[in-house]
Amino acid sequence: MNRKLVSIILVLLSIASITLAGCGKPKLGTEENPIVMSFVPSGDTEEIVASGDTLASMITDKTGLVVVAEVGTDFAATREAMGAGKAHIGWLNTFNYVLANEKYGVEVGLVTVRYGLTTYKGQINVRADSGIETIQDLKGKVMCWTDPNSTSGYIIPRIFLAANGVDPDTDFAKTVEAGSHNNVITQVYNGECDAGASYDDARGSVEKDLPDVKDKVVVLAYTSDIPNDSVSFAKDFDSEMKEQIVAALLEIAETEEGVAALESLYSIAGLQRADDSFYDIFRADLSKAGINIEELAK
Repeated sequence: MNRKLVSIILVLLSIASITLAGCGKPKLGTEENPIVMSFVPSGDTEEIVASGDTLASMITDKTGLVVVAEVGTDFAATREAMGAGKAHIGWLNTFNYVLANEKYGVEVGLVTVRYGLTTYKGQINVRADSGIETIQDLKGKVMCWTDPNSTSGYIIPRIFLAANGVDPDTDFAKTVEAGSHNNVITQVYNGECDAGASYDDARGSVEKDLPDVKDKVVVLAYTSDIPNDSVSFAKDFDSEMKEQIVAALLEIAETEEGVAALESLYSIAGLQRADDSFYDIFRADLSKAGINIEELAK
C-alpha cells in the first residue's frame, strides 16, 4: 500500500471518528434527553403524578430546560434511580436523602417548608375507640408502617418506640407495610391496623375521602423533630442548570399555580435553600440509635 493511499485512509478514519463523536447523547435538558425529576410515592400516586407534571412543565417554561416527572415504585426507587443516572432530580424524604448523599454523592438544593417550619414530626395514630391510651398499650397489637425507607413512617417511629419500651421487632402481634402515609391512615381508620406511623398530620391527606377521619383516628404520640424532605440533585448534575432550577422552583413556589401544585404534591407550603449540613442533626439522631448510614450505604 503506497504512502498516498495510507494518508487518505488515515484522513477518512479521522473524519469518521469526529463524526461519530458528534453523534453522542443529546445535550441534557432537551426533548431528546430530558432532565428526569423523580418523586417518592408517599401519598396518592395519581396526585403526585399530576402535581409533578405541573411542576416539570413550569420549570421548563421558566428555564427552557426540558424536564419530565416520574414517580418511583417505592421510596428506594427514586434514590437508586439517581445513583444509576436514570434520574437527575429527586424529591427525597429525609432518610432517603441522607442515604443517597452517603451512597451516591447526591446534594440537596432545597428543603420543603410546612406551617412556616423546615422540620416536622412523626406521629403514632390509633382509632379513637381502640382503647389504646399509652405507648405500652401497643404491645400485642397490629402495627402499620409505610415503607422501610420512610423517615416518619418507619425509621424515626421505630427509634421512638424503642426508647419508650416497645420493641418494634418483637412486641407487635403483626406488622403491615402499607406503602404510603395515606394507606396507613386509611388502614387504621378501617380497623385493619390497631396503630400506624405517619408524618404529622397525615390524616389531612385522606380527609376529602374520609371526612370524619380526625374524629375516628387520633394521635397517640409524636416523635422528636425531623428535618424536612428535600429537592436534591445527582452528584454530577451541571451546577448552572442546578441553580436555574433552584431559582425557578423558588419563583414557582410564590405563584398561585405553584402553591396549588406543591400543596397537592406533598402538602408543601414553600421551599427554602439548604445545604447538606442541614441534615447533620438527623445523622446524629440515627447514630445515637445505632443506625450506621455508612454501613447501610454499602
